[in-house]
Amino acid sequence: MASSSVLVLNQNYEPLNVCHATRAFVLVDRGKAEVLEHGRGHLRSATRAFPLPSVIRLMHLIKRPRPQMRLSRREVFNRDRYTCQYCGRHSQRDLTLDHVNPRYRGGRHTWDNLVTACKTCNHRKAGRTPQEAKMKLLTEPYQPRVTSYYVVYPYLNSEEGWRKFVPGWESAADGYA
Repeated sequence: MASSSVLVLNQNYEPLNVCHATRAFVLVDRGKAEVLEHGRGHLRSATRAFPLPSVIRLMHLIKRPRPQMRLSRREVFNRDRYTCQYCGRHSQRDLTLDHVNPRYRGGRHTWDNLVTACKTCNHRKAGRTPQEAKMKLLTEPYQPRVTSYYVVYPYLNSEEGWRKFVPGWESAADGYA
């Protein structure tokens, strides 16, 4: 039970992090956080049982930079909504990553240079730029903005009690699913 997940909210109720129940209990015990909701089960000591926290809120505002979305194949596919950026074909399979400016020509492996492409379009473009291959990008590649929702998204299906602390999670789920 002590390894169950706990949603950590900043003082302004913005989702900040997800931690283990034992860490959350220590934060509450030291007066650094308050429990907003209890989870299932108890954390037991030799003489007492304490209800497990499910959602805690920090007593002081933590200022930190916004988290950066990790550059991965899956995240590029999500950004492009599993659609080939050259022909517009939507598919869950047979998709590849394409470097708009080829790597051997100095193109970097960054958000601004990667797009989703079907195998056919990727082979047709080969090691050329879209202009040289006479192909047009449907949308320019960009680095997606990360919201506080991004941190807790993987937990929201199993932790229904957290949803009320993440405003607009239903509409944001469309962009990450």
